[in-house]
Amino acid sequence: MTAQQDTRPPAAAKPVRWAADTVATMREGARVRLDYSAQSLWRVDRMIEEISREGPPYAAVESVLRGFGAYAGEVIVRQTGAEWWATGGDHWVRTPDGKLWDPIDEARRVYGGHGSLRLLCRDATGSR
Repeated sequence: MTAQQDTRPPAAAKPVRWAADTVATMREGARVRLDYSAQSLWRVDRMIEEISREGPPYAAVESVLRGFGAYAGEVIVRQTGAEWWATGGDHWVRTPDGKLWDPIDEARRVYGGHGSLRLLCRDATGSR
């Protein structure tokens, strides 16, 4: 464990694990490397859109979407020094400017055809 992981708040435990599991699953199963960069979110958005086009029921992909959202949240955390917040089973990212972001819900929106993890990250990190 790195020093950064040792000092993370307890709210980070689940989303960090979901993100790591997603990275491992994509590497092992789909031969896709995710490197926690903002650029990798282009690929994640496309993967979610492809899953959506195949038309599986939401219940069948819910945990996959949660993992992709957690991955996007970790991209934001690593780029901005943000931290994970949790309440009532929901997880958000709080950026240093005090704004709350919901990357897990945004992954669901991408699946529904109305969102973008790439754009969420751009907005949360202030990149243009």
